[in-house]
Amino acid sequence: MGDHFQIVVDLDATPQDAPRLARLLTDWLVAEGIVRAERTDCVLGQPLGHPPGPDWHRAVAPADADDEPYDGLAVHTGRTVFTGGQGDAEWVRCPRCATTTRLYTDEWDRIDEAWEPFGPAIDLWATTGTADVRCAACAATVPITDWTWGDDYYALGHLGLEFWNWPPFTDEFRARLAERVDGHRLAHVRGKL
Repeated sequence: MGDHFQIVVDLDATPQDAPRLARLLTDWLVAEGIVRAERTDCVLGQPLGHPPGPDWHRAVAPADADDEPYDGLAVHTGRTVFTGGQGDAEWVRCPRCATTTRLYTDEWDRIDEAWEPFGPAIDLWATTGTADVRCAACAATVPITDWTWGDDYYALGHLGLEFWNWPPFTDEFRARLAERVDGHRLAHVRGKL
């Protein structure tokens, strides 16, 4: 069975802006009734989070509105490598030339030579906040934060809204979140523990 999560990651939030944007988004979620203002023991791995609000269903598809969330929202600020938990990204795509690099075979064996530049770059970004990867197809040197990962498995950022055990969010809800942060790029990491 396990616990499921969805993390909305602001890919454009700077370390300086992340706390302000976190407050702005949390205040909006509270005002919309999607989460409650009080913080309780309702999230995994964090001491406190915001429980679902009376209008939580405004974030999910009507077909999923019967699956009431039973955990809450944890807000993360600070440099974080967000992942989908179990599994891994099957591919990664260069933002310059749109070439997709497969990271695993059809049998889910890791393609080491394809992974070679990405693993160290993720580790370097986690430590320093900056790292680039050279695209094997177009030779462009691209920040690791700009690459697109299969199923948004990885998202590197300074602000993440982690919802535990909620039905899937609608595209409209995610678009409304992006509007609140002036159209920043948002990743939607989903996973299970």
